[in-house]
Amino acid sequence: MKRIQYFKYGDPEVLSLADVDRPTPGRGQILVQVKAASVNPMDWKIRRGEMKMLSGSHFPRGLGHDFSGVVDAVGPDVKQFKVGDEVFGAASIRQAGAFADYVVVETKTVALKPSNITFEQAATMTVVGSAAWIGLIAKAKLRVGQSVLITGCLGGVGRSAVQIARMQGAIVTGSCRASGREDAQALGMSEVVDYNAFDIGSYRRRFDVIFDTAGALSLRQCGAMLKKGGMSLHIVPTPAKMIGCLLSPRHHVVIANPTPESFAGISEAAEQGKLAPVIGRVVPLSEAIPAIVALEKTGNPKGKLLIAPME
Repeated sequence: MKRIQYFKYGDPEVLSLADVDRPTPGRGQILVQVKAASVNPMDWKIRRGEMKMLSGSHFPRGLGHDFSGVVDAVGPDVKQFKVGDEVFGAASIRQAGAFADYVVVETKTVALKPSNITFEQAATMTVVGSAAWIGLIAKAKLRVGQSVLITGCLGGVGRSAVQIARMQGAIVTGSCRASGREDAQALGMSEVVDYNAFDIGSYRRRFDVIFDTAGALSLRQCGAMLKKGGMSLHIVPTPAKMIGCLLSPRHHVVIANPTPESFAGISEAAEQGKLAPVIGRVVPLSEAIPAIVALEKTGNPKGKLLIAPME
């Protein structure tokens, strides 16, 4: 089988498409034939070594987390899945490896794919959907009428967060590039701000929740815009920001490790059409590395980049 892997942290040059043995699932694991996998900024941030505290330093490492596919084999004592089940899920941050023909994953990070969505749609939802759900629902407990600011509102997590916040009845403000204003307004937010021209010092609105999916705000800036009792949420934080979050009850790191509750939440939202991804390009595994590198350089996708396995 083929998989994208690397033997040390570093620039894109460390990546290669390799022939490897098909893995065997162990206890509590399943082997999935990958039908689609989606690319997230977390993938290259881990590859650069920016998340060593979470990813560890074992090599060779596979790349990729979000996937959908068909169960090919089950490990000992696995009862909730069987061969042939259509599933979606995410490889763990330490494990990764979804950019491959097959991937072994823990059953706790996999769920049955809703029957009314495609493999491509399902592959986009686990990491970004879980991050949004865990942040807004599990941590912030967002309620009807509360105000939320979502930075990077057109990114994968940002777009999912907007949809989940609106589903909860929140009043949503989003920030994005000026060029994305029309796309952002189409998501139904009450206000869209250009983050390049965003003057926090003169901005007077205050929020119950700030979800900094773009990593654009410092903890000090978030604190200045929060209401009393408000909370800020941060994905893929710098080490300094992570320490700051650990020391403050107002600021929280969101780790996109899916849970049974997040799977149930995003599956229900997807089935009801309330959580809908935007798919950009679909490339074969053989063309994935240059496509990922190009996305890493531009950082401005028009929809999710998906990788399909080789036939």
